Amino acid sequence: MAESEVRATLLVTCVVDVVAPEVGEATVRLLRAAGCEVSCDLAQTCCGRPAWDAGFPAEAAAVARPTLEALEAELEAGAEVVVVPAGSCAAMVRQSWPAMFEAAGERLAAERARLVGGHTRELSELLAERNGSLPSLQLVRSTRVALHQSCHLRGEHRVDRQPSDLLDRIGGCQTVEWPSAIACCGFADGLGAEGPERVERAARADGTDRAEPVIGTEIDLLADLDAIDAIEPDLVVGCDTACLVHLRGRAEAAGRPIEVRHLAEVAAEALPAGAGWR
Repeated sequence: MAESEVRATLLVTCVVDVVAPEVGEATVRLLRAAGCEVSCDLAQTCCGRPAWDAGFPAEAAAVARPTLEALEAELEAGAEVVVVPAGSCAAMVRQSWPAMFEAAGERLAAERARLVGGHTRELSELLAERNGSLPSLQLVRSTRVALHQSCHLRGEHRVDRQPSDLLDRIGGCQTVEWPSAIACCGFADGLGAEGPERVERAARADGTDRAEPVIGTEIDLLADLDAIDAIEPDLVVGCDTACLVHLRGRAEAAGRPIEVRHLAEVAAEALPAGAGWR
């Protein structure tokens, strides 16, 4: 039985906005197909994660403040849930915003952030809650998929089974086992911004795939691209565009290009004709 319609506001994320707007479009289609009325306050900017992870709480708060205000305005206007198509940004809003604003000396903003965080869901998390409203999903052709579950999605946001459950619902989608499915892509906490040499040096510090501890995470294993060759997926799918872009870049640098797609894109492609376009 389909659930009643829910009003959702979308936190697009700056990475999706700049690098992969098609992920935002697919997210809106999925939400509408799942019985959501979708809005988006374009005054939002960034969640502040890069500056926060780099140890600059005041700068992170300054960046995040317009987004907090935009999401508050949406909730005050009747939105019931904030939906984020990125585990890292969802975790930032729900888990880290209060601490970030507190560290920046903004106690009132920290309390406001707690209220917004209580309404926040990562995309696959919300779709699992709206399972009864989603139509049947069917891909045109059979597709082998390797799922990557990002550090922040699993470790901070505690979302683990929902992405794989959604893939299992899609007809024609075959999820192949990838031993590195829960390993770090290598970009954790902005480490990738220091360049590929730093990532690989940290990841293979002892001559294996074990990495030096990355500040702010408990992940110390780099996603093994060699294993991708063995399982031969058609796509590497994940819930964080930044992770997928970084995985694709590592693969291209290693001379083994891979196709990456956000979970939202795969699921939206499997929607019945016309679904979610209203």
